[in-house]
Amino acid sequence: MVTGILVYLTGVSYLIYRLPFVECLMFGALISATDPVTVLSIFQELGTDVNLYALVFGESVLNDAMAISLYRTMSLVRSHMSSDQNLFMVVVRFLETFVGSMSAGVGVGFTSALLFKYAGLNIDNLQNLECCLFVLFPYFSYMLAEALGLSGIVSILFTGIVMKHYTFSNLSDKSQKFVAAFFHLISSLAETFIFIYMGFDIAMEQHSWSHIGFIFFSILFIGIARAANVFSCAYLVNMARPSHKKISMKHQKALWYSGLRGAMAFALALQSVHDLPEGHGQTIFTVTTAIVVLTVLLIGGSTGTMLEALEVVGDGHEIPLGESFDANNGYRAPTYEGESSSGNRFKMKLSEFRKSTASFSELDKNYLTPFFTTQSGEDDEHDDIFSDNGRGSYD
Repeated sequence: MVTGILVYLTGVSYLIYRLPFVECLMFGALISATDPVTVLSIFQELGTDVNLYALVFGESVLNDAMAISLYRTMSLVRSHMSSDQNLFMVVVRFLETFVGSMSAGVGVGFTSALLFKYAGLNIDNLQNLECCLFVLFPYFSYMLAEALGLSGIVSILFTGIVMKHYTFSNLSDKSQKFVAAFFHLISSLAETFIFIYMGFDIAMEQHSWSHIGFIFFSILFIGIARAANVFSCAYLVNMARPSHKKISMKHQKALWYSGLRGAMAFALALQSVHDLPEGHGQTIFTVTTAIVVLTVLLIGGSTGTMLEALEVVGDGHEIPLGESFDANNGYRAPTYEGESSSGNRFKMKLSEFRKSTASFSELDKNYLTPFFTTQSGEDDEHDDIFSDNGRGSYD
């Protein structure tokens, strides 16, 4: 949203094309969606630290959910603009969209886990039905959220997270291999299609390329807003983390640099063409398309150089994130030396909060995993964003 506010202030100063305030916030919401597909593929190829990979991936996933919810909220605010509209109602609408969509997605995910655990579909003559149901459950989550007036994309996102962690382990071995290969194929096709579509769109659609200043200032504001977001959030997170789990400055710079825009921003911008009249949507669509192309080419093409400059290539053998717990699975609170008493009190409160959130791993291992899956809590976790590595990246 920082980008939207800066764009509005610049427009008021007549430096760039002027948009109404709510439409600037809509632009700021959609352009905040990051899509570091190119960066993550280079991360894997060069063998960067798994913590950095999880940070970039997780930040991108959560950014998508927040961007969609914020865009829908701002769109509703614009369409129902009235004198009694205030900040409180905007916050309520945002929470209604985001929390409602997340709850619908998580609920469908847990329901699928229980179904696959007790329905007995993991036998030879029912494997086709098992795979079909596993593929259709996310679509059901999407349709349910849309029917309730919520965000289907946010709902399907959280359904996928829950199903990967719980439902997937209830499948038979053959079904696991099939659905893993199927979703990998679908994701690759979707990514390829969106870039082909963008290429055809640039060549065939009419764009307002006269707003070069809008494009330039937008890219500048994106960098400023992302720096404010990444470094401030990392600072707060590091205050609650033990010293061996802090996000290093190198990783913070890599995270800031990895904020290229892609499919989600492009899709929301395409939606804005229908949502905004008077050519404003077309202007936003043109600016977003230019930003997506430039960030993909510039950031994607220079990622290897950036990783080498930050000296994070091949540092994927650091202390595993799971080692932040001692032998009895208890959290080791960080120690702070040489700090002021007020700083100590504040950091101790943060460490207590961090200690309480660490108990989720115990809750998941001892209660949720045995209840929703056929495996015990002591079994090895799947290598996903809920595993020790992924979970530590968001703590």
